[in-house]
Amino acid sequence: MTIHSPPPPIRVLLADDHTLVRRGVRLILDGEPDLRVVAEAGDGAEAVAAARSGGVDLAVLDVAMPRTTGLQAARELSRRLPDLRILILTMYDNEQYFFEALKAGACGYVLKSVADRDLVEACRAAVRDEPFIYPGAERALVRAYLDRLHRGDGLPARPITEREEEILKLVAEGHTSKEIGELLFISAKTVERHRANLLQKLGVRDRLELTRYAIRAGLIEP
Repeated sequence: MTIHSPPPPIRVLLADDHTLVRRGVRLILDGEPDLRVVAEAGDGAEAVAAARSGGVDLAVLDVAMPRTTGLQAARELSRRLPDLRILILTMYDNEQYFFEALKAGACGYVLKSVADRDLVEACRAAVRDEPFIYPGAERALVRAYLDRLHRGDGLPARPITEREEEILKLVAEGHTSKEIGELLFISAKTVERHRANLLQKLGVRDRLELTRYAIRAGLIEP
């Protein structure tokens, strides 16, 4: 008689800049026999570094984090580690973020408000390579998509490039052009050029208005 041992647990990387949130989510995941949090990160850059060090099957990323957002981290991880599964965990019940998450390579989108109900199943679905949409969102998302098609609008376009988004976030967090250049390995002059392009593209006048836009876009928290 052959005795089959259970498969090893899914190894999870958990990224959120709030320690209490990470602690709560970890309790949910570690309470399941097939899930184990093996790494934590406080921002998107730490998450990318932790995932690239290996030993992770699934990354659960918050949207709004310092330095690098969950969506930015998801884009980089999708390019560098195509076999890694990614879930976005967010407080934002926002259609634009949902579509951005899918484009960034995530296979699921879970609201923090119902994480205790949905996150475990979302993790299991992600590892099966199945999409997960929080219950209640499907009808609204499909309706919004069909309305766009009927109007001939297609999917919402991203107004700025990925590099501009990185710089916008760091500007809004209060970094100088020199500091941003050092973080992104580009010159301060290049940062200033991107910043000027952002002001023009977004139709804003100064750093304060850039910061307001970054808050509305979910790049930083108010």
